[in-house]
Amino acid sequence: MPIKKKRISPRQKMINLMYLVLLAMLALNVSSDVLNGFSLVSEGLMKSTQNATKVNAGIYSTFDQQMKNNPAKVKEWYDKAQYVRGMSDSLYNLAEELKEAIVFKSDGKDADINAIKNREDLEASTQVMLAPGTGRGKELYDAINRYRDRILRMVTDKERRDIITSNFDTEVPAKAKVLGKNWQEFMFENMPTAAAVTLLTKLQNDVRYAEGEVLHNLVSNIDVKDIRVNQLNAYVIPNAQTIVQGGRFSAQIIMAAIDTTRRPTIYIGGREIKSDKGYYETICSKTGDFTFNGYIEMLNGTGEKVRRDFSQKYTVVAPSATVSADIMNVLYAGYDNPMSVSVPGISSSKLRVSMTGGTFEQKGEGKYNARPTTPGTEAVVTVAAESEGRMQEMGKFTFRVRKLPDPTAFIAFQTEGGEDHFTGGSLSKQILMGTEGIGAAIDDGLLNIAFRVNSFEIVFFDAMGNAVPYQSNGAKFSDQQKAQMRGLARNKRFYIRDIHATGPDGIERTLNGAMEVIIK
Repeated sequence: MPIKKKRISPRQKMINLMYLVLLAMLALNVSSDVLNGFSLVSEGLMKSTQNATKVNAGIYSTFDQQMKNNPAKVKEWYDKAQYVRGMSDSLYNLAEELKEAIVFKSDGKDADINAIKNREDLEASTQVMLAPGTGRGKELYDAINRYRDRILRMVTDKERRDIITSNFDTEVPAKAKVLGKNWQEFMFENMPTAAAVTLLTKLQNDVRYAEGEVLHNLVSNIDVKDIRVNQLNAYVIPNAQTIVQGGRFSAQIIMAAIDTTRRPTIYIGGREIKSDKGYYETICSKTGDFTFNGYIEMLNGTGEKVRRDFSQKYTVVAPSATVSADIMNVLYAGYDNPMSVSVPGISSSKLRVSMTGGTFEQKGEGKYNARPTTPGTEAVVTVAAESEGRMQEMGKFTFRVRKLPDPTAFIAFQTEGGEDHFTGGSLSKQILMGTEGIGAAIDDGLLNIAFRVNSFEIVFFDAMGNAVPYQSNGAKFSDQQKAQMRGLARNKRFYIRDIHATGPDGIERTLNGAMEVIIK
């Protein structure tokens, strides 16, 4: 027989519930040894953070001193250092503010962040960081991401970048993702006060470490570490070693390593060159090979004068330019003739090209289209180049202008290899009936120019041998022409003649001769 279950009294239910609550509390209880460990770690991190802060402060102090001594040289790096200081202090202070908020929530208004009483409190960090509407966990999450992205832009060493990326990682572990937790919930939900404070102290330590890495990188760009060179040499850096007659020879004369805030003294031909940036210029009025000599003087770190001699060769050439027609040494009227224009040693962006009797339009790097208007004339192309802020003529080039030659008429049809052109002879009736009309083009290996067929005439022969013409208005075969073709037997022939076509120059012409078609 079935066993009859005993009914549980309300009192017993209450006892069972209280037992479950007790078990849960025991499971959540954190031992005092663990909490003591958090306190020790936090103290160690705080000492490390204080040491890093002192080192960083020393670098900032050095920046301040160098800024006073040499603002022209230091200002760029000083401004970047101040930018790093501002964003580092912002994140550091936010972490400090959150630490204080959690400890005050845990211990009350008399709380001391350095002597936490309720270290095991699980509610304080949850309320401060995750409370609906007032929780600041998302604020901290966004601040860490912004800081990481900005600070990494200023670190070039891959190993240091990897360390900083790891220190400020806000990716949620896969286990937490499965539970549906975001970063702030994973870090601070039910986290003992001592542990939450330790996490924020570690963040502050990471901030000072990253700040220091960037500061050391910035400080290496100036000589605040008293880095000295062990060799000095004089160098001449010319803008160009080949000069067009009438142009200027320009060269920068430096001593390596150069200090942009302390200029050396330069002498050429025994005469001092007055130039703020070490530039030397002279007018080149003759062609040929030339050499200029001189020396450069500079004070070293002990105040002694260091001298280095230099010598530089350069060549002056007469003005020259190259203009070539890409097709042949003539230009066709009313047609865009491709041209190439170049001047040795000068970028095409500094060229100015013009043409008489038409237009000259640039189409790319050194590539132009020349379009003369009148056949039988000459087109003169003038090339000028910008040099030292002024335009200098490089040459004139004369081309004969001709009318486009007449095209060749053809019947286009498709083959396995593509399109083919029939210009006369035997043609199968099947292919012929598959075509729509005729075309015309210049295709001689140099030019490849299509024309528009306006009209043409086909002459057929009747049984008596009489010629019967049929006219077509346009490029397509007329219905009458098609009907006559359809009735032709093998070896019969007809002629396509009186072809009128217009080219890109807008001139209509009548093509000479006739195209013979023999049906095979």
